[in-house]
Amino acid sequence: MPGPRSPRSSRIPVSRPVFVLVRPQMGENIGAAARAMLNFGLGQMRLVAPRDGWPNSRAVATASGAGRVLEAASLHEKLPESIADCTHVMATTARRRELTKPVLTPEEAMKRARTMLAAGQRVAVLFGPERAGLENEDVARADTLISIPVNPEFPSLNLAQAVLLLAYEWGRGASDQPPEVLAMAKTDLASAIEIEKLADHYERRLDEAGLFFPPEKAAGMKLVLRNLWSRLPLTRADVQLLHGILRQMVRWKARSGRKD
Repeated sequence: MPGPRSPRSSRIPVSRPVFVLVRPQMGENIGAAARAMLNFGLGQMRLVAPRDGWPNSRAVATASGAGRVLEAASLHEKLPESIADCTHVMATTARRRELTKPVLTPEEAMKRARTMLAAGQRVAVLFGPERAGLENEDVARADTLISIPVNPEFPSLNLAQAVLLLAYEWGRGASDQPPEVLAMAKTDLASAIEIEKLADHYERRLDEAGLFFPPEKAAGMKLVLRNLWSRLPLTRADVQLLHGILRQMVRWKARSGRKD
């Protein structure tokens, strides 16, 4: 396994990994990969012997707003020169290799990359050509493998999709967004007293309507209803609407003269 590589003068910021597309075949996939990278804050791309040459008009058209990534991309004839200044190289693969190397998930790989980058190392991630992925000779130059879990009956993964997966994991690690947020539509969550008054309102009207019957079961039914209100993440708008619905139903009954 290749040992650590000596850092050289480079424009790669140590806070970001570089994505290396090895012998990419289609300009469209290079452009889509650039979009995926920029979506998640990555801008360092290196191209190794693209099949259709470079620059590529189809890549530019597909990049659609991410042209800056393509403009900054460096072109290399061979893989070794593209990673010469990197201290740790990760290679993406969707199939097993007969090589003894650590194999990480995309999530764990990007976590470790972040730690290494913070320590001043330079990290590269290799992506193979669309047809068959990286060759074993390419993988042998990597320190770590990244195994993308795909359907074993259909392991082929589009180059741009593979880039998107790793870029997403990188971006996810940099985000401080909580796993779940409640999007408020011009309102606030209802307070405990507002929920209490809503529960009182429904309990009173439903009692008048004869819902809590027979008497020996009334307390349990009211408890279940009270618990229901407390489980709902109601907003103030929700509470106002529910009050209004019940008031309107009472008015409708009074207007219609119904006794049932």
